[in-house]
Amino acid sequence: MNNIFSDSDQIGAVSTFSELVQTDFNGEMNALCWYRNLDGDFNEIVVKLSLKENITEVHPEDLIALQLSEKGSIAREIILKDLQLLTDFGASPSLNLLKCYERDDEFDFISTDVYSFHVDRSPIATDTFLCTYHGAASDIVANVQAEQKILIPEIRAKLKELHDGAEEEFEDFLKENYFDLHYQVDQDAVPINLGLGHLWRLAVDHPKQQVLPCIHRAPIENEGEYRLLLIC
Repeated sequence: MNNIFSDSDQIGAVSTFSELVQTDFNGEMNALCWYRNLDGDFNEIVVKLSLKENITEVHPEDLIALQLSEKGSIAREIILKDLQLLTDFGASPSLNLLKCYERDDEFDFISTDVYSFHVDRSPIATDTFLCTYHGAASDIVANVQAEQKILIPEIRAKLKELHDGAEEEFEDFLKENYFDLHYQVDQDAVPINLGLGHLWRLAVDHPKQQVLPCIHRAPIENEGEYRLLLIC
């Protein structure tokens, strides 16, 4: 497949939903992309939806109730089909209208919000699916271009100062507070933006995972622009 992600060893490209869910991760490849150039006016949907708080979940009935132009209707059908495909697969997709996520600024040396490069963890075999239809899109970075923050000596030392417990409980403390999920990218790292309209499957840290989990982050939103994001 000829697309802008074809040269990355981290990304596998597919052309159907069935390929997206059936292709195995392997080697350095921990992200799969159903590459799509979508028709339709997704901005019209964003404009006509109501943001009730910083993150508002949009249900299928909310989409169906919108009065849309022909191009807006095309966009709506694409979203509804994506939601149905993922639901039929057994996932629990959520469509979110986003102004911003909550920031974690408790410490000046480590952050655990989604704007920080991080991996997802699950106790069961699962993956993260996401598609940005409108607004700023997420980034991923190759695992070789990043390091767990808890392994950086100065950060680890500060975390040990925070830990009020026995030395043998320190690793559990890191996991319980999600510090171990966050990464610092190398100065020469080249993050890959996931773009608009593509449906992605990202590897998650779980007991049966055969590859390293995919390091990713939410983008800083464009000023005055909401994101429309499908995620599960």
